[in-house]
Amino acid sequence: MARRERVMKMSVEVPLWRALAGYRVLTMLYAVGFFATAYDGFARPWVAVGYYCVLSVWTVATLPKVASAASCTKRFLAADLTVALTGILLTTVADTHERIQSGGPTLPSIWTAGSVLAFAIKGGWRWAAFASTAVAVANLAERGTPARDTVHNVILVWVASIAIGYVVEVARASERTLARALEIEAATRERERLARDIHDGVLQVLAMVQRRGAVLGGEAAELGRMAGEQEVALRTLVAGGLVPVSRVSRDAAEGAVVRAVEEPAEQSGPVDLRSLLAGFAAARVNLAEPGAPVLLPAPAARELAAAVGAALDNVRRHAGEDARAWILVEDEPDEVIITVRDDGPGIPEGRLAQAEGEGRLGVAQSIRGRLRDLGGSAELISTPGQGTEVELTVPKEKNVRRGKAGQR
Repeated sequence: MARRERVMKMSVEVPLWRALAGYRVLTMLYAVGFFATAYDGFARPWVAVGYYCVLSVWTVATLPKVASAASCTKRFLAADLTVALTGILLTTVADTHERIQSGGPTLPSIWTAGSVLAFAIKGGWRWAAFASTAVAVANLAERGTPARDTVHNVILVWVASIAIGYVVEVARASERTLARALEIEAATRERERLARDIHDGVLQVLAMVQRRGAVLGGEAAELGRMAGEQEVALRTLVAGGLVPVSRVSRDAAEGAVVRAVEEPAEQSGPVDLRSLLAGFAAARVNLAEPGAPVLLPAPAARELAAAVGAALDNVRRHAGEDARAWILVEDEPDEVIITVRDDGPGIPEGRLAQAEGEGRLGVAQSIRGRLRDLGGSAELISTPGQGTEVELTVPKEKNVRRGKAGQR
């Protein structure tokens, strides 16, 4: 089944938009309720009633506009700020001069802060500074004089909105960094998977052609030399790989976008690991296994069998065709352990690190990489002149949960 690209959009702003929508409704109710309790004190209450009717309809009708950054357009923000500023300036018409001078609230009251916060969440601290400055000017114009309480409220809104806008910008930068890290991780895992597949197939064939060509001589030797060059080039490409450039949304407020290769869901149930290992038994390969089925999810069983195959390929390649190998399968309550042992000359100290540096990924990817992806481990013990032993351990519980999740 073909792999498909999975697109994940990341945004920490979604909870902020939801909170803003709730804040606008609650502060609108607060402003209307406060007016109702002080109705008799207004000089022209019908002006306030008209404004509150407009404010109520506007708040409820524009809830979809503050549901996300995409729907909160510049035109809406301008209109919303206009409603807030109009309410502040209308206070001088609806309320008495004495109440205004004594510190009475404006008609929109704390609802105005919701309009400023929308600017902050949408555009960051610069937009917040613009909106809060406009509100500050309107408040000073409504009061007539820079009274202490007015200046205090203006500075509070100004500082709070700019701080929130700055935090939003920092969150967006963090999202882009996290998206890049996740994409690099996904690309690395896909590269390792391709490296294992290439090592198990193409690189092994090229190495065989190179060896056989050198033995046959003549034109075959030239063909072997070319195969060796291609093997080196392919190993270099696999070891280096390419990491795609991460992407972000056109609108930065929508957050970061991560594109990763998603493995297709496995539909098959657990399989008997013994059936996959039976094909490795041969005249010089002895297989010892339990009498009962060794059940693992299909993906885990196939990867484990492929790791065993990679270990046997290393035996044939480095220990020689005459080397003997033994496969021991142990089905423990919590894990499956497979031991692959040979009677070859062993591996000199430091040879594995040297091979990995040269791009030879037989042990690093085909064996250890597979077991790491399964949540297990691969231990290699080798003594020069006494053969090599590879112990593969896979936990059952983790892979059973992974198999069930893939079947949903």
